[in-house]
Amino acid sequence: MTDSDNLVKTDLTGCLEAILFVASGPVTAAQLSTTLSVPVEDIENALTLLSARYAVSGGLAIQTQAGKVQLTTSALMGPIIERFLGLENTTRLSKAALETLSVICYQQPVTRPQIDSIRGVSSDGVIKSLLSKGLILEVGRAEGPGRPIMYATTPEFLQNFGLNSIKDLPPLEDISGNKETAVRDQKILKD
Repeated sequence: MTDSDNLVKTDLTGCLEAILFVASGPVTAAQLSTTLSVPVEDIENALTLLSARYAVSGGLAIQTQAGKVQLTTSALMGPIIERFLGLENTTRLSKAALETLSVICYQQPVTRPQIDSIRGVSSDGVIKSLLSKGLILEVGRAEGPGRPIMYATTPEFLQNFGLNSIKDLPPLEDISGNKETAVRDQKILKD
């Protein structure tokens, strides 16, 4: 048994932490399992422990998206990281961009005419901006006149907003705070 094998057996979470730190992007539990010669179940358990540890410390987080994991900074540290990197004034989304992004999040996949109908104004420029930032992408074309392009959010959107999946979004509520009405309205808009 080599020294690295002993290290994996004695400090699996440390090994995972080191690999995730140097990984260029999200990786699967299977990739980690192969690299460390450890069963996937052990990898998943160790990732759960790491995630719990980071939830307490607050500086880092384990982010899971589409079956892949990545070491990221905690969403709470966003303002500090932005200040350190000098990004606080350059990364803000306009009110129109946030509004359009919200419509896409809750209605995806959604077409530009549907977005315009909900917002009441043209969204052409905002959609181009969100596409260039990598927050949304084209996911196909709708059946119907003109076959308009359908849009959805990207994994980069989830990462930038500190979400593991779209299911982590807060529930959609109408102005009066009535969740039942909002859910009914959301279903009507999707149909």
